[in-house]
Amino acid sequence: MSFVPHSPHAPRLVGLALMTVVGLAACKRESAPVPAATGESPAQVTAPVEAPDAPVELKDVIETNDRYVVGISYPATINRYPGLAKALSAYTEAERAELMEAVEAFGNDKPSAPYELSLAFEQVVDTPRIVAVAADGSRYTGGAHGQPLIARFVWLPQQDARLTAGALIPDAKGWQAVSDYVREQLHTAVVNRADEDELAPTDRAALIKSTFRMIDEGTEPEAGNFSEFVPVLDASGHITALRFVFPPYQVGPYADGTQTVDVPATLLLPHVAPVYAELFAR
Repeated sequence: MSFVPHSPHAPRLVGLALMTVVGLAACKRESAPVPAATGESPAQVTAPVEAPDAPVELKDVIETNDRYVVGISYPATINRYPGLAKALSAYTEAERAELMEAVEAFGNDKPSAPYELSLAFEQVVDTPRIVAVAADGSRYTGGAHGQPLIARFVWLPQQDARLTAGALIPDAKGWQAVSDYVREQLHTAVVNRADEDELAPTDRAALIKSTFRMIDEGTEPEAGNFSEFVPVLDASGHITALRFVFPPYQVGPYADGTQTVDVPATLLLPHVAPVYAELFAR
């Protein structure tokens, strides 16, 4: 913005400028604009350039008061990957927002016991091509127990991008193969547990029927049901299996806790997007 020094003639100059603007506006209403005679091209209009996002620096968090408690821990090396750090920060902030919404619902009152958000991030894979972080914790906002929080983040440093289930296996046929395998493993585990508990025949049948139903609903062949996973690597750093992680309630009752199933690379490879095939063992 230019600066016009103050002078005795300033009011007259401002008045002339306003008259000129009004006159030009009237001309534009009466006729189409005439190209400049000088041959100079009009100034180009460009969108403002946005400053790049500042990198996120993750630090452990401990907050305690009579209304809520927040405890969050991160791996010491996580800030080496700015994009991954940003993804973890977004996840944490979303879970924290859920907690604070419940706290603020009390207004000036406070819960009988402090509400709580507890999250621990652990770096479970760290290679030049693949990094994986496991997030485990809970959010308590009343009731008998907290809500389990389970998340997995697989990061590809060379692409500076997160590897998601939908990108890894892009077609329905692939998820049908994964679903069939996972269901078989979980069904077998339920039967084995029922046998070990030596239940009465009617109780055994009821347990198997209800749990099978949860398994089948929680493993419908779509990427969203298999969004949490970490790679299992061989000595050369290639993926030999994907360990799919299922939080409580997805494929079994709360008492069964978090469950996992390793799906071998041999089953996955025919369905993996070509751009990621080199990550897998042959």
